[in-house]
Amino acid sequence: MHAPVLVLKDSLKCESGSKVHHANIQASKSVADIIRTTLGPRSMLKMLLDAGGGIVVTNDGNAILRELDLSHPAAKSMIELSRTQDEEVGDGTTSVIILAGEMLHVSEACIEKNYHPSVICRAYNQALEDAIAVLDKIAMSVDVNDRPAMLGLVKSCIATKFTSQFGDLIADLAIDATMTVGVDVGPGLREVDIKKYIKVEKVPGCQLEDSRVLKGVMINKDVVAPGKMRRKILNPRIILLGCPLEYKKGENQTNAELVKEEDWGVLLKMEEEYIENLCAQILKFKPDLVITEKGLGDLACHFLSKAGVSTIRRLRKTDNNRIAKACGAVVLNKPDELQESDVGTGAGLFEVRKIGDEFFAFIDNCKVPKACTVLLRGASKDLLNEVERNLQDAMSVAQNIIENPKLVPSGGASELTVSATLKQKSSSVEGIEKWPYEAAAIAFEAIPRTLAQNCGVNVIRTMTALQGKHANGENPWIGIDGNTGAIVDMKEKKCEIWDAYNVKAQTFKTAIEAACMLLRIDDIVSGIKKKQAPGAGQAPSKPKIEEEGDADNEQILPE
Repeated sequence: MHAPVLVLKDSLKCESGSKVHHANIQASKSVADIIRTTLGPRSMLKMLLDAGGGIVVTNDGNAILRELDLSHPAAKSMIELSRTQDEEVGDGTTSVIILAGEMLHVSEACIEKNYHPSVICRAYNQALEDAIAVLDKIAMSVDVNDRPAMLGLVKSCIATKFTSQFGDLIADLAIDATMTVGVDVGPGLREVDIKKYIKVEKVPGCQLEDSRVLKGVMINKDVVAPGKMRRKILNPRIILLGCPLEYKKGENQTNAELVKEEDWGVLLKMEEEYIENLCAQILKFKPDLVITEKGLGDLACHFLSKAGVSTIRRLRKTDNNRIAKACGAVVLNKPDELQESDVGTGAGLFEVRKIGDEFFAFIDNCKVPKACTVLLRGASKDLLNEVERNLQDAMSVAQNIIENPKLVPSGGASELTVSATLKQKSSSVEGIEKWPYEAAAIAFEAIPRTLAQNCGVNVIRTMTALQGKHANGENPWIGIDGNTGAIVDMKEKKCEIWDAYNVKAQTFKTAIEAACMLLRIDDIVSGIKKKQAPGAGQAPSKPKIEEEGDADNEQILPE
């Protein structure tokens, strides 16, 4: 009789082996095929219906994948790739998915020949190291203080976007905003945090050309008492608070027993004195504007407005931090800790303006703003949403160039150079890793091939011509003009299509590392239990275990 084998029923579903590899590769290819047509300046748009019933029309790879509802775990991890790329460098979200899908696709032939996934991953990691070395070799330095050059670079990087039809507008806004918030952190090093210190405000109305970068911050708030408080102040002294300006209520359930009628008056007097003392501590520093993240009581409002101080309450913490960066103030949690150095004096103007039906407070004309707001105007909300997505990409490009001022050729030229170099190196790779290494070299050609497909040119002729030009390694700048499909030199003045080095290097790293991770998966185990039929008992049933071999040996665990 066979040795008994325990089989756990109804609690785990399991797939393993090459079946899982093929399923993962197929799922990843399907995700890549969805957004393949959105690469390049001749890209197609996708119309998405989001969960709220709204419609989004875009060719932004990350925005499209965010709206997909997928159940396959490998496909979900591919979508995470796009999100990672967007958070890290803000561009190349479509390229990374296409490249990762192609890396997995070319590995399928190796898996069918029974190559172990570890061998394929080793070859892929070696290919990644060599690809980054090639990028370092062909990268070109750039001067970030040369405004016309920076404008051309940002424009070429966002030439595939919807807003490219508006000329220099978006590139101008992006460079102004990123240059404003750039902070020198060492010799030749600059740090730019576009997520924390740049806020994009979309206000429908006027024309797109009326959009601008404010030398300060704009918030969707009005002063607490519009009739009594000033709405326009030149060179204001600003105090920022993170605490409430109202009477503190007891943390626990506090009971006060009042025996006499006069006791009520005593309580009110105590409250009034507390608020008056708070306001006196603030008014010592002669502020013109007080902004708090928390509440502001009527009594405090009375004392402050009497002293001619305008106040704004219930501001977001992130907005308060931006105002602090813009005008040089410090956000405090206790008014009694206030010092003269904590008062913001860097703003040139505080003004409340009405735009449409809403009031906006502007803290503008700051002397040395390290935070800013980009005010976008446009005809409709849909247009503004797409402009904002394009602006975020443009700001990411400017950020990458400022932080690492190196460029590589776009239009598939970098990928073709990497592919040609890896093909030459593959002859010196020993052992069975030679074939996966060659496969990785071929996978890099997916980007120029997709560009050619989206242009509508003859893909086979174009790719053969490009491979021929890159085979001898003479000119690494030959690529495809995304608009016409012609084979051009990316350095030429009339063409000049570039990519930031950071974006390209991150694309290669993310795509190959993700492909290796998915190839290492050999089991997909699902521990999701089946739903019980209505009316079934509340107590969870125990899993049923049976021993193979003898029918009489079937056992059921006791309830």
